[in-house]
Amino acid sequence: MDIVVLIGFAAAIIIGISLGLIGGGGSILTVPVLVYILNVDPVLATAFSLFVVGSTSLVGSFTYMQKKLVHYKTALVFAIPSFIAVFLTRKFLVPALPDPLFTVSGLEISKNVGIMVFFALIMLAASISMITGKKCKDCDENEPIRFNFPMIALEGSVVGVITGIVGAGGGFLIIPALVILARLPMKMAVGTSLLIIAAKSLIGFLGDVSTQPIDWKMLLIFTGLSIIGIFMGSALSKKINEKILKTGFGWFVLAMGIYIITKELTSI
Repeated sequence: MDIVVLIGFAAAIIIGISLGLIGGGGSILTVPVLVYILNVDPVLATAFSLFVVGSTSLVGSFTYMQKKLVHYKTALVFAIPSFIAVFLTRKFLVPALPDPLFTVSGLEISKNVGIMVFFALIMLAASISMITGKKCKDCDENEPIRFNFPMIALEGSVVGVITGIVGAGGGFLIIPALVILARLPMKMAVGTSLLIIAAKSLIGFLGDVSTQPIDWKMLLIFTGLSIIGIFMGSALSKKINEKILKTGFGWFVLAMGIYIITKELTSI
């Protein structure tokens, strides 16, 4: 097996470890690994990412279910508009995007470059969230759960569209929404987020089955390694300070986002 392929598969384990350690970040790594290491087309990579992140998050959510740290009503309220948005985005919006997307001063911005730059911008937003580690100061974990239905539905729709375009699970958007809008305790927000990510990512992937050439052998191997990684990450999470880990990972994601933007824009 080619050394580059081995590196890509090793990265799959790291993706799972990230999900196991901090409950997110896996999708931020998946697309760059598939595109830059395994040379997968960016549009196809976003489809693969949905399956990898969805499957891995589903396995991870089982642990939270066993501990009764998943709030199913909240998941349902948030997920329905998200499901619809991600499926429609993958089924109709992504295939309909023109190539090139647009032209600026004579320079053509291709569909692939546009998707990767948009993905990098999402990475920058995620990195800032992880580095600053902002929390809801007014949230009391002992308060009864209450719903801001319009905002939860709107947030679900926005996250669904972002998930559909870039193949990111959106945990860095979902968790704050669950804590602030539904007043969920942090651990329950993480468990509920994993279930939402799993469901909407896998539903989004269904929109690609008929429109993208799926390499099932490579995809299943990559996903299997990522699932192994999430068990490793869960075990390591008991020994590593979560705050320090999340901040360090945030700086890593920030650097990667800047790298992707620089690489894509200089390649035009």
